[in-house]
Amino acid sequence: MTTVHQPPRGIAARVPAQDSATAGQRAAAQMLGLRNVTLPAAVISAAAELLDDRLGEQSDAVTREATAAVLSRLRAAIGQDHPGR
Repeated sequence: MTTVHQPPRGIAARVPAQDSATAGQRAAAQMLGLRNVTLPAAVISAAAELLDDRLGEQSDAVTREATAAVLSRLRAAIGQDHPGR
């Protein structure tokens, strides 16, 4: 019996293979498929704090850019548009 694997469709087609993609590449691909979820503001604020702490440690430009974009959206979601507020 032969198994035929269908190529990924939609957002899955844009996400690089797990073994070859950096965290930044996977995050950037996920940003293409934005959708809304409901979270407590404290969870969003905590995530923003953790990302802000790690932003300077990112080794590649794609990861830094994706981290900064996610951090910006998290801060905007809770009305904290500027760091340190």
